[in-house]
Amino acid sequence: MAKVIFTIICLLLVNSAQAKSSIFKCTKDNKIVFSQQTCPKEFRQHRIEYQLGITTETDSDKKIKTQDPLQALLDKKTISKERLLQLLDSEVYRLRQENSYYEILRASELQKLERSRYWQKKKTTDPEYLTSINEMNQHFDQLVSVNAGAINLLIDRKQLIEKETATAH
Repeated sequence: MAKVIFTIICLLLVNSAQAKSSIFKCTKDNKIVFSQQTCPKEFRQHRIEYQLGITTETDSDKKIKTQDPLQALLDKKTISKERLLQLLDSEVYRLRQENSYYEILRASELQKLERSRYWQKKKTTDPEYLTSINEMNQHFDQLVSVNAGAINLLIDRKQLIEKETATAH
């Protein structure tokens, strides 16, 4: 019975330790105090969060009002041309990163097929092996081509917006 109670207490302590993934850095004059509670009003407050091995510090005194671009469009508000160009660039970057990720996955799948072929003692000219490689290549080629098409559309749109801004000035 004592072992069960001890185990439950240990589990509760572990869970409570994992739940506290953020602390506050309170600053006043030259004094810095770290706390798990929010800082008193006379202190400046920064939130320090630790998640998945990454520590981030944000100034939680400032009220940051961010607006989702989609929400702005739905509210019939406009996004500035600069912000739109920035969003287009970030989406193109994301799609290119995704294509790189697909190439890594393709290499991994090819290694899997190679290992399987090796252990089954099949030749590289085996029809089943060649079929599986062709299917894998078609799958990844299709994913990459969809992203490439989207990238081309986004780049065309960006160039159109840049032309409009150049002629407006």
